Amino acid sequence: MNPAAGTALAVLLSLVSAAGYALAAVAQSRLAAASPAAPDGRGALRALLARGQWWWAVGLNAAGALAHVAALHYGPLTLVQPLGALTLVAALPLGAYCARRRVTRTEWRGALWTLGGLVGLVAVTGPTAPGEALSLRESLVVAAATALLIAALASGRLQGRERRGNGGPAARGLGHATASGIASGVASALTQTLTAALALDLPGTEPTWWQTALLAVLISGFASGGLLLSQAAYRGGLAAPLAVVNLSNPAAAAVIGVALLGETFRAGAWGWLVAAGASLVAARGVVLLTKGGTPEPTVVAVAVPAPTAAPAPAVPAPAATATAIQAEARPMPIPRIPDLTAPETEPTPAPVGG
Repeated sequence: MNPAAGTALAVLLSLVSAAGYALAAVAQSRLAAASPAAPDGRGALRALLARGQWWWAVGLNAAGALAHVAALHYGPLTLVQPLGALTLVAALPLGAYCARRRVTRTEWRGALWTLGGLVGLVAVTGPTAPGEALSLRESLVVAAATALLIAALASGRLQGRERRGNGGPAARGLGHATASGIASGVASALTQTLTAALALDLPGTEPTWWQTALLAVLISGFASGGLLLSQAAYRGGLAAPLAVVNLSNPAAAAVIGVALLGETFRAGAWGWLVAAGASLVAARGVVLLTKGGTPEPTVVAVAVPAPTAAPAPAVPAPAATATAIQAEARPMPIPRIPDLTAPETEPTPAPVGG
């Protein structure tokens, strides 16, 4: 295959990968909105596994991962990795369409800021070079440290007591999203170690069968945990958690590469500066996405009639009041009743003459 055809196929596969990841994120977000978590968390995983929509999301995630691996086979990393960042741009309109609303300007600005920061991080970090892998001992240390970090992020201990009290689902969702991205990044690093172990090219002593099986179990645990953590993260929204997942994944890979594999950022000291600036740009985008997902309430003015005052009682003048009081105090005349028991007398006639 000529280079031009390979590049075109890599671009097509990268777009397919971004669409698969975006559809999976939207499906997980809708499932999280339709299935509120129980207060004690019991039975949540069982109810989740019983939903067909969840398995659709798992299949879309797997399809996106396979398309991404195939794109890396046909195209360069500098082309495929930035195109994978289009997952966020594709998920925004898809999520808004499913929710029957429009994407706000704040969300678009947040997506552009996050996309710029993510491209900057990928440009100076990238995965480890072929042939470089963690030793078995380093893999176990990384797995143990990552498990403790994920437990702290998922429980909200790193957010502080005050922030947990008033952060709400959005703040907890960002913690779960960070843990999900870290879990996925560590799973990728352990996958590279497992590949080297199967090829008998692992640094150090040759691993035994049970050590190789242990690596496979750890990879499955981190991959499944990352998927479940992203599902929990989408309870606080779609755009901001998805951006944090896409940012923390390459960040975790960069930390492992610099700390254990002797790597450094590309372009030397300038690479560190670019990475720091890209992190600030991406953080600004995440803040905008967190604010843009909640529409502002519409204030409707309602005309309320003024209360009608009760008529005040008529107060008589002081003089009239005094006269009325005296009239009421004066005893009423008692009518005279004739004495019916007295004998009736004839009237005496007047004398006539002298």
